[in-house]
Amino acid sequence: MTTEWGEKSSADLMSRYVSKEMGYGVPKEGWRICLAHEFKEKRKPFQAKDVSLSNVLEHIGLGIRYLKWWYKKTQVEKKAPFIDMFRAQPLRQIYGAPLGGIGGGTITRGWKGEFCRWQLNPGMYHYKTVTANQFTVCLRRGGQTVYQQVLSVERPPTLQGWNWGYCGEYAFYHALYPRAWTVYHLPGQNVTLTCRQISPVIPHDYQDSSLPVAVFVWDIENKNDFVLDVSIMFTMVNGSGHKDDKSGGHWNEPFHLEKEGEAVSGVLLHHCPAVNPYTLCIAAREQPDREVSHQTAFSPKGTCSGLWSDLITDGRLDSPTGTYGRWFKEREHIRRYTRYFGTKGDASPSLSHYALTHYTQWEKSIEEWQRPILQDSSLPSWYKSALFNELYFVVDGGTVWTELPEDADVSGGVRSEDGGLPAQPPVIKEFGRFAYLEGQEYRMYNTYDVHFYASFALIMLWPKLALSVQYDIAGSVVQQDPTERLHLMSGRYSPVKAKNVVPHDIGDPDDEPWQRVNAYLIHDTADWKDLNLKFVLQVYRDFHLTQDNQYLQDMWPVCQAVMESEMKFDLDGDGLIENSGYADQTYDGWTVTGPSAYCGGLWLASLCVMCKMAKLVDNEETYQRYRDILDRGSAAFDKLLWNGKYYNYDSSGRDLSNSVMSDQCAGHWFLRASGLGEGDYQAFPKEKIQSALKSVFDLNVMSFAGGQMGAVNGMRPEGVPDRSSVQSDEVWIGVVYGLAATMIHEGMLEEGMRTAEGCYRTVWERLGMAFQTPEAYCEKSIYRSLAYMRPLSVWAMQLALNTSQKDRTTSAQTGATDGEQGRDLRVNQS
Repeated sequence: MTTEWGEKSSADLMSRYVSKEMGYGVPKEGWRICLAHEFKEKRKPFQAKDVSLSNVLEHIGLGIRYLKWWYKKTQVEKKAPFIDMFRAQPLRQIYGAPLGGIGGGTITRGWKGEFCRWQLNPGMYHYKTVTANQFTVCLRRGGQTVYQQVLSVERPPTLQGWNWGYCGEYAFYHALYPRAWTVYHLPGQNVTLTCRQISPVIPHDYQDSSLPVAVFVWDIENKNDFVLDVSIMFTMVNGSGHKDDKSGGHWNEPFHLEKEGEAVSGVLLHHCPAVNPYTLCIAAREQPDREVSHQTAFSPKGTCSGLWSDLITDGRLDSPTGTYGRWFKEREHIRRYTRYFGTKGDASPSLSHYALTHYTQWEKSIEEWQRPILQDSSLPSWYKSALFNELYFVVDGGTVWTELPEDADVSGGVRSEDGGLPAQPPVIKEFGRFAYLEGQEYRMYNTYDVHFYASFALIMLWPKLALSVQYDIAGSVVQQDPTERLHLMSGRYSPVKAKNVVPHDIGDPDDEPWQRVNAYLIHDTADWKDLNLKFVLQVYRDFHLTQDNQYLQDMWPVCQAVMESEMKFDLDGDGLIENSGYADQTYDGWTVTGPSAYCGGLWLASLCVMCKMAKLVDNEETYQRYRDILDRGSAAFDKLLWNGKYYNYDSSGRDLSNSVMSDQCAGHWFLRASGLGEGDYQAFPKEKIQSALKSVFDLNVMSFAGGQMGAVNGMRPEGVPDRSSVQSDEVWIGVVYGLAATMIHEGMLEEGMRTAEGCYRTVWERLGMAFQTPEAYCEKSIYRSLAYMRPLSVWAMQLALNTSQKDRTTSAQTGATDGEQGRDLRVNQS
């Protein structure tokens, strides 16, 4: 189901490409863009000035308190705020697939070839294009250089001795993460270059996927009837364009490493700031028909004509003779890859040798993983691109993957015999600790209300990391931090962390994550209604997908503890929790009062999975207790929120309480993703869920922006967006992917695909936000929080498709003829 407007949207990205050359080995599926393309729409980030007058008046206290806190943080403490409302990142429509494995730092290479986004210290981003970091091609015929060109469309004011200004109309970029291709046709030379970029991001691989490496492979097509000698030069500056580049003390050295019959040569770039020194390494594998040469250093200032002349003279460089894996905070953290390459800081040669001799195996694994989806003709092309390319955030989400210190205790001090966890759960001890940011601009690790959506990517592809995160969260549940601090929304002081509640996040990478949780201080999240429920739902979803019985046994008492904490929100004893009249859940700018569709639905779904888990652990008394609450709560939910077509936003009776919320079926979504939602473990009537989803599709999707931008969070029943808050008239891409998954689970495949397609087209093809998918955009003008965690929920769509396929196969095997069961859930799409 690729729409006509969608096909035009894709075609626009390549409309300026003039060559007929399509490169070597470039796949059909993925995100493709001509290097001469310019995005017409230029959006601005949401900032304080974009808040409506009514919302300003409502939140004037928050504004004053935030300003005071922001000033102290930035001007007195000289640190970056965890959310900076005054200095949001401007939209740079330049990013491509990041380089590197999981949790070892990243360097992002733009789709025009620039090295432009750096995360070398965990979670801390630096946005700077380093001009001198380039590939250059030199063609020689009969001992004479006939063509030499920097493979960049830019014409910078520096390095004037180089030949810049490659014509972008002869090149295109193609991304299918974790690989990317750039095809350069050299005008007038009858030569085409294909540069293939490979990062070792491989599902179910917990060794090579942790390596901080990437490989560039060049394929050269010479369609002349004479031989050419071709040289590819890669230049790289020691540093990232950061101010510490000028601090001095950095140095380079050549190296040569030969082992197991393979030789690698290159240059080590030792970067020596006062904190967290590191080594960058560029290297090439030596082969019989190729020569590897180098220059140890060049000055990126002035014309730099010496280096250019050195290459142009004979197609080689003169080759004169003559990485750190640690992250230091209050504690020393050791990155995962050091388990295999040591902690001495001298691993760069070995890492480069390993990468250059193993990348073909990585590619084979990547192709085997992606092939069944790419070859499925029933799936539209845009979906295949979205599914794989959105995975960039697993690596480029400020991600860190560390070894568990020998003296660490993740249990929170409550031992397993007392209903707690082991001090060092085997899954963390063996597979390490994993953390990723809520967003590159929202600097909090493992933000749990958002991870609820994004977690599908981890549990489906790296399930041990998903379980590791759950153990860390479970351990923090029983901990408390009574330190009083000001919460910016309410203006009240309350403890940093209360006992027996799920934390909002496990900390700020600029502080001491895991040790000091809840970097978020806008609300006191101990009273949020969704965090505890999202933990319970993920525990069972993860068990359903992994069948890890030890995990279920370990998590069961923690689930009981957080559900007991949640009980206090059922103020009238009707079996249904109430929201507290402020934005007390993941929609932290959208007030909700009394029983609500979102939190009430999560509550009923959590009761449902508690019933299921109680049966699995053979606890009949607990089963009966939760069954009773579920029965009463379901009746109250229907009575208070169902209006005949959908579930009202809340039951407050306010003017806008009957708004249509796109995320109203989130609880049911998780039940279906966990193999529940029917029979004994059903919290919502099937006909009501389908009616609600139809209402959302008709109103939030098709009545918003011509049905081409996904689902708006809140829509009035008369067909206009709910503008009562700063978030109700936004589209949240990760929520939309989850909504689409819910539709697919319910047999509404066409509607689900149309809903998700609007988001993909808007972000990747219209707004130029490739590899920086934001949390939100509005119909016009603005976006919020670039490079955000939640859109990883696109993998929930794949789980729904897998489940539908499995159900269909089961139905066929049992001879089902029922119209609903036997329906082909994958309509033919192009």
